[in-house]
Amino acid sequence: MATTEREAAATLQELARRHLWMHFTRMGAYAGAEVPIIVRGEGCHVFDEHGRRYFDGLSALFCCNLGHGRADLAQAGAEQAKELDFYSTWSYAHPRAIELAARIASLTPGDLNRVFFTSGGGEAVESALKLARQYHKLTGNPNKTKVIAREVAYHGTPMGALSATGITPLRVPFEPLTPGGCHVPNTNVYRLPPGVSPASLAEAVRERILFEGPETVAAVIMEPVQNAGGTFTPPDGYFRRVREICDEFDVLLISDEVICAWGRVGEWFGCQRYDFAPDMITTAKGLTGAVAPMGALIASDRVAEPFMEGDVSFLHGFTFAGHPVAAAVALAAIDAYEQEGILEHVREHEGRLRAMLESLRDLPIVGDVRGAGYFQSIELVRDRDEKTTFSAKEAAVLLHGFLDVELHRAGLICRADDRGDPVVQLSPPLIAGPQEFEEIEGMLRPVLAEAGRRMRVG
Repeated sequence: MATTEREAAATLQELARRHLWMHFTRMGAYAGAEVPIIVRGEGCHVFDEHGRRYFDGLSALFCCNLGHGRADLAQAGAEQAKELDFYSTWSYAHPRAIELAARIASLTPGDLNRVFFTSGGGEAVESALKLARQYHKLTGNPNKTKVIAREVAYHGTPMGALSATGITPLRVPFEPLTPGGCHVPNTNVYRLPPGVSPASLAEAVRERILFEGPETVAAVIMEPVQNAGGTFTPPDGYFRRVREICDEFDVLLISDEVICAWGRVGEWFGCQRYDFAPDMITTAKGLTGAVAPMGALIASDRVAEPFMEGDVSFLHGFTFAGHPVAAAVALAAIDAYEQEGILEHVREHEGRLRAMLESLRDLPIVGDVRGAGYFQSIELVRDRDEKTTFSAKEAAVLLHGFLDVELHRAGLICRADDRGDPVVQLSPPLIAGPQEFEEIEGMLRPVLAEAGRRMRVG
């Protein structure tokens, strides 16, 4: 590295430590250490300020589904800015928001035809929860205010969304939360409690509705594949039964697809893979290929109907929602998904990604492999036969004291996660194929093998 480049890097480090407040980050960890600074992306890889190359095995937090360096998507936004840089969707419309809403509606199942734009996923969830409450008030059920979610599930950080999030450490610092959040067991079939079968998991939703009182429950919110805890997939028929239960008690079903939409599990929307029709879908991340921030709440005609007549308004909104530049990027991204056969590519190659991960079962520390599409996790265990997990202290050493450091050093960006039992999570860009899967294994296998030795597993 030339002198001027070293000086520039040192300046960036100094400014980052002094001024940049990173999200979900222990800032004290960088008091005497470098902040990882990513300066460039290309395809499935990103590069840091030192020119080091990394495989982005998390798609920059499940966002860069089409890969990095998509100048074509950025150009669509730049061209739009020349025509109309910005106008809000508060009582006005503009062509790109209209076209994008119609395009999204053409891809959704059932009568999910009304698109309410947001700036991101947390805002989309917050919007869905508020819409559920106002909908029930307008339809004569003002006491329907509660929302049922699943344990260990993550639904965002706004105060309403946080009440649905089922991860205790994320909730406690901000209590008291917005009232009404209730939780039921998730679909972690690897660790089912005694006497509980996969087929009975959906019935927990019915039991909770009855416990709370059906006249008080507004909505059930679930991800098609639950992210936190390590990509829990639903048992066969799970969502069809949850749909029946919601219909029985006039409860709205929200499919939280901030991650699962836009090809991540091989379909436009995760609910299509698992064959259920929600009343609302929340989405973001891959909608624009992450070239611009954007999210959306997609509502059924039935839910939207009370708001479409008279002087009623959904009393909610965001300044930059439906931004014309972001909408133009999203339209270009949807074109790319279609023209490049991204969904077909995921369906064709997800078996090979899964087979690569399954091959790691010869390592004693690998207890379970699970997920769908390009959304997969490995659960790490102390004893595979007994499914014995690590203590909280051991998990912290394993994940944050070793795996975070060594996987980064090996050149693989993924998530060593302890929201629930310890897992390593992989969600590569949807353009990845067998060559990239081999690259992942070449970095992941030796690190996991060493982790097992260090933790004296096997």
